[in-house]
Formats: sequence, C-alpha cells, structure tokens
Amino acid sequence: MARTTPVQFMRQVRQEVSKVVTPSRKETLVTTLMVFIMVALASVFFLLVDMGFAQLVKLLLPGRG
Repeated sequence: MARTTPVQFMRQVRQEVSKVVTPSRKETLVTTLMVFIMVALASVFFLLVDMGFAQLVKLLLPGRG
C-alpha cells in the first residue's frame, strides 16, 4: 500500500469534501416524511404479525392465556 504524506492527505480530503452536496430543505423534509411513513407501515406490519403469532400460540396451547 502506498504511503501518503500529510500534505497529500489534506489535498485528498479537500477534493472529497468539495464533492459533498448538502440536500435542500425540501429534499430533507420529503426524505424525513418518507422515513416516518415507512416506520409507521413497518410498525403496523409487525403488530399484525405479532397478533397472528399470538393467536397461533393460543390455538396450539389451549388453556394458556
């Protein structure tokens, strides 16, 4: 592996930092909203799966709950 000097390293860091793009306010809001929607959908899905498994256990183990 090639060694880089501290000066070369700082140049490379500046090059990479110049490629960073900050999202706009609208992009941030839309992305945040999508995350909340996906979390809500996943929560409902796992709630339903959990309720289904609970019913299955009640059927398989009568008199326990």
